[in-house]
Amino acid sequence: MYLDSVRDVSATPARLSATLIAMHILVTASSKHGSTNEVADAIARRLEDAGHTADRIAPEDVTSVDTYDAVICGSAVYILQWMDGAHDFMDRFSAQLENKPVWAFSVGMNGVPKHAPQDPTRIGPLLTRVSAIDLHSFAGRYTPSLLSLRERSVARLAGVVEGDFRNWDEINEWTDSILKDLEQR
Repeated sequence: MYLDSVRDVSATPARLSATLIAMHILVTASSKHGSTNEVADAIARRLEDAGHTADRIAPEDVTSVDTYDAVICGSAVYILQWMDGAHDFMDRFSAQLENKPVWAFSVGMNGVPKHAPQDPTRIGPLLTRVSAIDLHSFAGRYTPSLLSLRERSVARLAGVVEGDFRNWDEINEWTDSILKDLEQR
């Protein structure tokens, strides 16, 4: 389900021209507290606004990638690791994904105040299994009331401050770069 609260209608991408063929794209993401799902929803909605068909399916619910022209997989990041659902998805479909354009994104506290930026290629062993065209890291949302005591303790030790640091313009720009790449395929 798409979240209308994150939609920026003033920045809608151009629709496909009549000569371009719409693609069927899988957008899948593992999210623990909802922030990453909201990012995936925004990506899928932007792809659809451009004239493509985007299926938003949780990684554990994907049974096949055969019908998709492209795949975008994302995950929340905890202690520099993707969530198990996203890792399992990449493992289950690694052979099929080698023959498709794949983009990956991470959502975490990378790049937020008081938190040292991390190299996105260090997040989990993802790139050793699947060759993604791009792996992008987005800043996330830290709402302590949604987290367990352990998660809050780790965040406090890391110096994370409360707030929603997702940059919707950055997410739209990254999605637009995917659209541009798809047009050239």
